[in-house]
Amino acid sequence: MLTSLLDGLFDGISIGSVLLLAALGLAIVFGLMGVINMAHGELMMIGAYTTFVVQNAFKSFGQPWFGAYIFVALICAFFVTALLGLILEKGVIRHLYGRPLETLLATWGVSLILRQFVRSVSWVMVLGIGVFCILYFGAMTLISRMPNVEKIKGWARTVLIPLSAGIAWTAGSMLGQTYQLAATKPWFGAQNVDVTAPGWLRKGIKLGTYQLPYVRLFILVLTIVCIIGMYMFLQRSAWGLRIRAVTQNRSMSACLGIPTKRVDALTFALGSGLAGVAGCAVSLLGSVGPNTGQNYIVDTFMVVVVGGVGKLVGSIVAAMAIGIANYMIGANALSPLVAWFPQLASVFEFFANASMAKVLVFALIVTFLQFRPAGIFPQKGRMVDA
Repeated sequence: MLTSLLDGLFDGISIGSVLLLAALGLAIVFGLMGVINMAHGELMMIGAYTTFVVQNAFKSFGQPWFGAYIFVALICAFFVTALLGLILEKGVIRHLYGRPLETLLATWGVSLILRQFVRSVSWVMVLGIGVFCILYFGAMTLISRMPNVEKIKGWARTVLIPLSAGIAWTAGSMLGQTYQLAATKPWFGAQNVDVTAPGWLRKGIKLGTYQLPYVRLFILVLTIVCIIGMYMFLQRSAWGLRIRAVTQNRSMSACLGIPTKRVDALTFALGSGLAGVAGCAVSLLGSVGPNTGQNYIVDTFMVVVVGGVGKLVGSIVAAMAIGIANYMIGANALSPLVAWFPQLASVFEFFANASMAKVLVFALIVTFLQFRPAGIFPQKGRMVDA
């Protein structure tokens, strides 16, 4: 009985580690900017696909180089999703600050775009996007240097967007035909792809009749490293101090000369990069598909809300509690307790699947928030109640 409970506890902690990795970035973004980023799960998905691409690149090197691909994949996933988050912040989020409903709808639209992007992306699409970015952003950069730019910026966008899109589509099609690129064949498609863990992660530590998989231990260690890195960055660096200052009081920080827009961009990029790292970890647990991020986004938001907005310690406690509760209830790991509490046997049996376990955990969270609406560790500061 005790062994099965310990097994379920470890599996729950490993699930909580994945949730915590996903929630770290969302916690600082939500805490600093108040942005409900519905595309956070898709950033995890992009990180997972980046891992898949790096894995395929390392297969050509053979052993022992293939065993080290996961470390390169972690770095690439962080920077790819951080760059994507920076583009998202500058292109969409920055224009919607203070309008939470519009931000939620905009990021939800971005999540749909990213999901369709990985289903359809091909060489022709990449070439077209590249040509569009060069034409549009290059023209807007030139226009921004002209006098009376504010008077012509509106109609310039109206003209340049369809013109650049038309030229980009034509150029992509012509280049695809000229160089015989596989225009109709997507890189990934709608089907799931598999990420193969390095050989040294496919084993485990045997404890009696139970084996602790190295993959889950690796994710646990990766989570600890990310937590320590985040803490050191926020507490010991100049930009971390600026982020904490803006989180506490944005108006006063701006008066003191802190570049709040640059802090917002850095924070969003950092949060997006952490989502990519979480996606890399998720790819080791199962196949990767366009809907991978949707499996974690709800639980990630629950971690942020229950832990307390912007609170690192709260996110840790909430992630572990939700991960353990989801696994212990859904996998029926609490069945040994029936011997002690036989009257709960029907309850354990009813919720002994993943879907019903999420329902029960969500109901418990809603009940908890009735008593502590600000979470386990509520935010403090003069602007909290403003």
